[in-house]
Amino acid sequence: MISGVPLPAPPTQALPCPAESVRADYEQLFGRCPVLQVRLLGDHDPDPSGHQGWYSAAELAHRPEALDAALAGEAARIAAEHGREPRPHVSASRLLHHYLWTACVLLAGPWFLAGRVPVIDPADIWLHAPTGDFALRPRGHVSLPGHVPLSGEDELRAELRTAVVGHAEPLLAAFAAATRRGTRALWGMVTDDLASAIWYLGRMLGEEDASVAAAEAVLPGGTLPLPGSADFRRLTGSDGSSHHTRTRLGCCLYYAIRPDSACLTCPRTSDEERLLRLEQTAG
Repeated sequence: MISGVPLPAPPTQALPCPAESVRADYEQLFGRCPVLQVRLLGDHDPDPSGHQGWYSAAELAHRPEALDAALAGEAARIAAEHGREPRPHVSASRLLHHYLWTACVLLAGPWFLAGRVPVIDPADIWLHAPTGDFALRPRGHVSLPGHVPLSGEDELRAELRTAVVGHAEPLLAAFAAATRRGTRALWGMVTDDLASAIWYLGRMLGEEDASVAAAEAVLPGGTLPLPGSADFRRLTGSDGSSHHTRTRLGCCLYYAIRPDSACLTCPRTSDEERLLRLEQTAG
């Protein structure tokens, strides 16, 4: 058991709403966040086919053969891109990170844009094992009466945390053996990916400061089962410029694929290295 304050239940005053508004949120989100490779399905579109390599999150969680196919696809992509066969627990960790980060962006995006927390059932989101792309069928969202975007009510923060935890839990159980990670490390990855997703949204929307504040409000620490906080800090460069950064609670194992290039928020990356890379990017 991870010590801390139990995760609060979803707010009872949150109201279920139809899918049209959250679909519009996603269309805006996909236009502003080009890294997302997500196919948005309409109400009458057929489900993506397993014969073509598509597996729902529910299948990944409960059908070992679906998870095996997805893991094989991730290992093949890593080998093709980096010229080396990854160890099985490395490809499993990378795939779980890829899934969690994308799911966190899909859950946090409408919340950050318009104060709406989407309903994403594990049966309504699919991963394409050969490519790592996603498909999503929006079903609706919850919001609060009179909500003002980005005002950051405690109720919607709790709703977002609850949605992320509920979505992630069965996948963590399915991936645990393959990733060779314990419960705390797996929930640490969820915490990291939720913080990273909100931060990414702010950078893409030109609202980085607001997104950092939002991530810290959503992840203050002590909210079980999420074991840590967003914990952002600033680094000051030689020219006086200031940069947001944070250190991940756990390693995503990218360094195991590219030993010469750990992530910018990796526990292995010093602040001096971070500043050097940030200044080179800015230049």
